[in-house]
Amino acid sequence: MQMHRGRMIDHIQLRTQDLAAMKRFYTAVLEVIGVPVVDGGAYFYADEMWVDVGEPATHIHLAFQARDREAVQRFHEAGLAAGGRDNGGPGEREYHPGYYAAFLLDPDGNNIEAVYHGPHERSADSVVLTWEE
Repeated sequence: MQMHRGRMIDHIQLRTQDLAAMKRFYTAVLEVIGVPVVDGGAYFYADEMWVDVGEPATHIHLAFQARDREAVQRFHEAGLAAGGRDNGGPGEREYHPGYYAAFLLDPDGNNIEAVYHGPHERSADSVVLTWEE
């Protein structure tokens, strides 16, 4: 079986009423999986995710890729410590063999997941875009 990741989503925008709480939460959980958060003052972003203040606040499910089971566990712990609420602790799920995940509700109530799909090899660490000037 082959699965492709990182080919469909250009960006995801979350709207919040409490930017500071969201930034604190996402900085903590994304640090665990090696994704830096960039502060823009009235917004912040991390890779393809953009968060700013607006009406209405969004309510979605986001699943972040973790490199191993330990990262899933650390993600869950960091999220709880940064104001997230438990929505399913680290463990095997029945979605497919090897699916190991944890779920949190972020400060706005979005369902946030860290998932490890079991031992695998990546064809590339990331996609690199280059623009012509």
